[in-house]
Amino acid sequence: MSIDLSVIEAPSVLGLRPSGVESAPKALKKAGLLKWLSAGSTAALRLPPYLARRDPRTGVLNGPAIRDFSIRLADRVSDALDRGRFPVVLGGDCSILIGNLLALRRRGRYGLFFLDGHADFHSPRSSPTGEAADMDLAIVTGRGPAILTDIEGCKPLVRDRDVVVFGQRDAGEAREDSSPDVARTKMAVYRLQRIRRLGAARASRQALRMLSQKTAGFWIHLDVDVLDDQVMPAVDYRMPGGLSLAELGEVLKILAASGRAVGMDVTIYNPKLDPGAACARNLVKVLAQGLAPLHH
Repeated sequence: MSIDLSVIEAPSVLGLRPSGVESAPKALKKAGLLKWLSAGSTAALRLPPYLARRDPRTGVLNGPAIRDFSIRLADRVSDALDRGRFPVVLGGDCSILIGNLLALRRRGRYGLFFLDGHADFHSPRSSPTGEAADMDLAIVTGRGPAILTDIEGCKPLVRDRDVVVFGQRDAGEAREDSSPDVARTKMAVYRLQRIRRLGAARASRQALRMLSQKTAGFWIHLDVDVLDDQVMPAVDYRMPGGLSLAELGEVLKILAASGRAVGMDVTIYNPKLDPGAACARNLVKVLAQGLAPLHH
């Protein structure tokens, strides 16, 4: 299997705030990402303006702007897929997942392998901030305001039974905030404790088998806070624990080698919290290791 990779820069902070994550694409490129991935092409979306006002009707920050940005991003991802390429979308915050899955939903039924330390399953009511980055999994599975869940009449962008949640470790915090529990859905949930019991490789292979075979493939969402806080402290919402770099590389390699992954995004890395760029270099290397099967 050999497929060209296309890097798409999506430096949106609409679902978070202008904290520094908007600089992630530039920092990862400086750390050698394009060379390590042998990326065939690149494209960049303009950084959208941010409004720090929570909509009183929907309870979400920047809802209309996220919708518009998601449509533009979906067009770029669709173009890469039409050309037979594997898009690697660099955020920005986790709200970019909406545009990525909109691109796939336009084409049919696809799954989602959701690698994230947080479940991102808040409702607008339970979210402490109104940031779409803590609701993105809820939104793409059809929960939340229609302006984001039903773009182009495509609700839901992905079905619960076609989702794997992998690496979550904020269940206690989510309960305290009265967030809906992702484990009470039909999604396959592999929290960090379960992964530790099974081992990362066995857990990811098992999770892959649980993704519906009725899908045409699946998208990989990587929020870098799924990594251990000791090796990836350059994130806005830190938590102790997480996957090691080696574990993440192994999981990504298994996903890439399955032949069913069609693209991925990378979110939440904040260069402002990584003054020596060590986190950027480690992340670039683990991405190169994980996606290596696509080149063979």
